[in-house]
Amino acid sequence: MERHWKISDTEFEEQFSTNKYRPLWFTHEAHLRLAWIYITKYGKEIALKKYSKQLQDFANKYNAEGKYNATVTFASIQIMDAFIQKSDTYDFQDFINEFSQLKSNFKEIISTYYSGDVFTSKEAKQQVLQPDLKPFHE
Repeated sequence: MERHWKISDTEFEEQFSTNKYRPLWFTHEAHLRLAWIYITKYGKEIALKKYSKQLQDFANKYNAEGKYNATVTFASIQIMDAFIQKSDTYDFQDFINEFSQLKSNFKEIISTYYSGDVFTSKEAKQQVLQPDLKPFHE
């Protein structure tokens, strides 16, 4: 079990928002959980703002400025919100069990929206690129 499960959603949000979350614990699944917490608590628009700023702050604190990716962050919130809208679950554990492809095939999911590699593109890291294959549904 991943280490982020040792704390509640409230503790996770508080630790991350105050830059006290351990970087080694911030796995892909932890990224998904944070997005899920923000979307379900604040809605997609506020979630995107909070998630983006806090990921940038986290990367800056740990001297990992090149790790933040504006496009992947934007796409993650859009994708997570779409899956949340399809779900009847009330906690992240049930949600991620229902949609395990978010853990195992996230790059493939993003590739249905973007033709290029937005994970390594310098432009995608610096600014949000809109999808060129199909739009995110509002």
